[in-house]
Amino acid sequence: MSWADSSPGMQAGRVPVNGHHPEEDGQQYPKPAGQRKKVVVVGLGMVGIAFIEKLLKMDSKRREYDIVVIGEESHLAYNRVGLTSFFQHRNVENLYLNSIDWYKNTPSGALNYHLNTLVTEIHIKEQLISTSSGATVPYDILVLATGSDALVPRHTPGHDAKGVFVYRTIDDLQRLIEYADTVKGSSGAVVGGGLLGLEAAKAMMDLEKFKHVKLIERNRWVLSRQLDSDAGGMVVDLVRQLGLEVLLGKRVGKIEVDENNAVKGVIFEDGEKMDCKCIMFAIGIKARDELARRAGIKCADRGGGIVVNPDLMTSEKDIYAIGECASWENQTFGLIAPGIEMADVLAFNLTQAKVHAPRKFKRPDLSTKLKLLGVEVASFGDFFADRDGPKDLPKRHGASAKKEGINGAAEKVKTITNGPPPPPVKALTYKDPFQSVYKKYLFTLDGKYLLGGMMIGDTRDYVKLVPMVKNQKPLEVSPSQFILGASKEGEDDGDDLLDDTQICSCHNVTKGDVTKVVKDGSCKSIGEVKSCTKAGTGCGGCMPLVQSIFNKEMKAMGTEVLNHLCPHFAYSRADLYNIVHVKKLKDFQEVMKEAGKDKEALGCEVCKPAVASIMASLWNQHIMEKPMNGLQDTNDKFLANIQRNGTFSVIPRVAGGEITPEKLIVIGTVAKKYGLYCKITGGQRIDMFGAKKQDLVNIWSELVEAGMESGHAYAKSLRTVKSCVGTTWCRFGIGDSVGMAIRLEERYKSIRSPHKIKGGVSGCVRECAEAQNKDFGLIATEKGFNVFVGGNGGSKPRHSELLAKDVPPDDVVPILDRYLMFYMRTADKLQRTARWIENLPGGIKYLREVILEDKLGICTSLEQQMSELVGSFFCEWTAVINNPSLRAKFQQFSNTDEYAPSMEIISERGQQRPTYWTKESVKEDFKGTKWSELTWQPMIEAEKLGPEGPQGASVTLKRGDTQLALFKIRGKYYCTQQMCPHKRAFVLSDGLIGDDLSTKQLYVSCPNHKRNFVLNSSGDEKAGAGTCTNDPEINIATFEVEERSDGLIYVKLPPVEELDGVLGTKKWMIKAQEAVDPFESYDRKYKGLKAKRPERKEDLVGDEEGRRVGDGVKAITVAKEKVEGLDW
Repeated sequence: MSWADSSPGMQAGRVPVNGHHPEEDGQQYPKPAGQRKKVVVVGLGMVGIAFIEKLLKMDSKRREYDIVVIGEESHLAYNRVGLTSFFQHRNVENLYLNSIDWYKNTPSGALNYHLNTLVTEIHIKEQLISTSSGATVPYDILVLATGSDALVPRHTPGHDAKGVFVYRTIDDLQRLIEYADTVKGSSGAVVGGGLLGLEAAKAMMDLEKFKHVKLIERNRWVLSRQLDSDAGGMVVDLVRQLGLEVLLGKRVGKIEVDENNAVKGVIFEDGEKMDCKCIMFAIGIKARDELARRAGIKCADRGGGIVVNPDLMTSEKDIYAIGECASWENQTFGLIAPGIEMADVLAFNLTQAKVHAPRKFKRPDLSTKLKLLGVEVASFGDFFADRDGPKDLPKRHGASAKKEGINGAAEKVKTITNGPPPPPVKALTYKDPFQSVYKKYLFTLDGKYLLGGMMIGDTRDYVKLVPMVKNQKPLEVSPSQFILGASKEGEDDGDDLLDDTQICSCHNVTKGDVTKVVKDGSCKSIGEVKSCTKAGTGCGGCMPLVQSIFNKEMKAMGTEVLNHLCPHFAYSRADLYNIVHVKKLKDFQEVMKEAGKDKEALGCEVCKPAVASIMASLWNQHIMEKPMNGLQDTNDKFLANIQRNGTFSVIPRVAGGEITPEKLIVIGTVAKKYGLYCKITGGQRIDMFGAKKQDLVNIWSELVEAGMESGHAYAKSLRTVKSCVGTTWCRFGIGDSVGMAIRLEERYKSIRSPHKIKGGVSGCVRECAEAQNKDFGLIATEKGFNVFVGGNGGSKPRHSELLAKDVPPDDVVPILDRYLMFYMRTADKLQRTARWIENLPGGIKYLREVILEDKLGICTSLEQQMSELVGSFFCEWTAVINNPSLRAKFQQFSNTDEYAPSMEIISERGQQRPTYWTKESVKEDFKGTKWSELTWQPMIEAEKLGPEGPQGASVTLKRGDTQLALFKIRGKYYCTQQMCPHKRAFVLSDGLIGDDLSTKQLYVSCPNHKRNFVLNSSGDEKAGAGTCTNDPEINIATFEVEERSDGLIYVKLPPVEELDGVLGTKKWMIKAQEAVDPFESYDRKYKGLKAKRPERKEDLVGDEEGRRVGDGVKAITVAKEKVEGLDW
């Protein structure tokens, strides 16, 4: 869906982003009046007003500019393309592109306009312009939109006689109306058979003052710039049937006048005469460049026009030219669409180029679709490729043409001898003289690509064919189907058009632009649609399609699917989110009392993290502090991902994948100091594995001191926003992907969501950042960024879908704020954005309606809520470092400082890692162990468990070589072995506590693979303490516990030797010889076949003076030295 100009509440500049671009540093927006630049626009025509509209929109929040526009005519900007309609209503205001109120209602100081004022001089050094009234106006930026004049053949005698007119302005038409009353019943003539000539002929016929209207064309057919001879000949036949006399192959040699210098006839160059009382010339236009020429600004010698660069700047700094007055690559354009594109490019560059590659004006699409004298006419793409040769072939065909030597030296000789070769195109033509239908489509030689074409009579397929040419994608059907399948009964309602299909070429309006304003309720009539989108306000040829789309989109629907979170709550996660939000619930017990089935229940391993995530998404409390502690899985509980040997990973944030050498050295130093295994992730940051729980605080203290912060790899939140280098370095980049990625990652870091979120930003369509398989992804375009959503890798990969197209950089954040917040509010538990969008009623279409069209009226709320969350950010690890009570939680055992590894460590590729897991679980009956004797043993001071929260407390104990898990839940104590038999992982004390509503049993859920072990006894021995409720093959040993008056907690245990013989760490620690090496067969088969350069000794040593890196010594020398700390 293209980014709509009138999207409610979504205006460029809403969130200015500072910090990456030097010019953005320290900027404050909106700018006060005294700091704004003044943009002076000379010319209030269709292109001038288009530029003003776009600049006002894109600058609405930053307010960097104030605009002054000076118009030569006495009217506000009006629709020149629709001039013919003036004869029907004779009301100038009906042609206005914007009402007078629109000009009055612009923000104070943003726009000032002056009518009936001619700019006479540009003072470049002083940055001033002078007007015919003697006034001077200063400017910071000058935009020339002076348009063009209609050509009059001044070499032709009689060109200045009374009754000679041009078809250009409202004043021209008013003079024609007045004059026609004086020559009623005579003949009128139009010279020129192009688009403008046929429009002028219709104007004369609509006056109903002339007995005959004649069209004089020097070529053999009309519309020779858009149509070939067959198509042009058919148009001639059709307009003749409508009463227009057409004279072909005629050139005016002289205009005969009477004694009053009034027109009385025409003498052609061949000597033939023709009577007429009125002549209108429509033979072309000439760029109005005289103002620029007088100022010394470079203008084109041939054809005229102010010479502009691809960025539309003239030869003078800060002076631009757009529209018909501009000469780009020695071409001027008489169509409105290229001028609108120029206005778009310039407005974008003035407002968005600080955070995005500047746009360049490129070869415009000259496709046209008009209704001339009642005849449907269209040409699109490279419509003369068969006559002049293709201007731009798809890459494969272009390369093949070059390979065949079309431009080679040998071919030049053949061309001189035999004439030029035929163009590498094939034409498919359909002509129906009975229905007056003509179609010619041009294809590559293999028929795989559509290059262009022309249509007469039936132009309904125009809007579908134009995107095919622009996109240059291989066709999925044979060329013949374009003809045979083209005609169909009934009106085209646009159902098979994509939202980004252009339906109005005059103002570049897409189907999505129209459907959006209808669905959001801002437009309830076709007139309002025209006003909002500009569709149909140019030539009007698109109005039947606009009308049918309007009719089709008057209904909208949406449904909601609910499902329960877990046995404790009869609500979906989305419902629970709203309950917590509306009632401002801030701890789990409040939520349980308000919404739970059993108000006193503890919850479970499903609802606890879900509720914790909801509360974090709403209130952003520290997850290790009350009331959040006890609700978190181990990863969140210790702000680090637990690994299979019970150690943790450390992952600092590397926003956008950009990192300084100094921070790289810090990471390397820390990793070496604490013996951590290092790996670069797919998200462009560095993982350090193998950190002991008791080392985490010290590791993070060093990282935080060096300016790093938590990467939230442990959380269900934003992980990374991956980027390519974009315009920062890449020669192909068109967008600052690094800058945008860093901004987005810095904005959304730490925000908790239903599942992890990943982003990506690519600087061009080469898509090196793989943005289209992320939860949100941006791909830079010339106009901004295409925004994709709902992609992910994982076990069920999904390609993302396009949410919005060509979004200016300033508007990216509001869209993502809405999208992410809507996801956080409505997604199911642990549901990625991919599955969420799949389950939305209406999918991506519905999401566009909510996010872009504000269908539910919640967009302001979504943005505000996200802004509050962003404003509440803090680094969780920094908070831990500064909080002694939180620091104290990071220890392996609460009753000793000893350390006990749980898996054997092996060396591999220069690093250390835990050995592989064994395949089988431990099937021993730990629960049924018959101990020789059990005695009460003091294990730990009761106060070391800390104050018990609603979710209980737990610690790990060590006795001999055995690890034990101790729990306190609602005043009662429980003790079990620490090892989960499923994978022999010593982790149970870090598991979540839950209760079963049906049996009233408490259980601990292993944090690794969610095996649930019963803690309290029941009448059923098979389901008693130690039983695994979801894996009957395993169980655990449990022990009685009591707290005594001496302040100690006692556990009833067997002798140490006996305990170690059953549960000892050394016994169950996984050893290398137990694990199966998955590469054993591979390495045996391919041993000795590695592609490896022999190691050179000179690479590993420094010189005798001990010089370091940067002094000519290899980096490997420093890397091999033992690094204890930083030495800058």
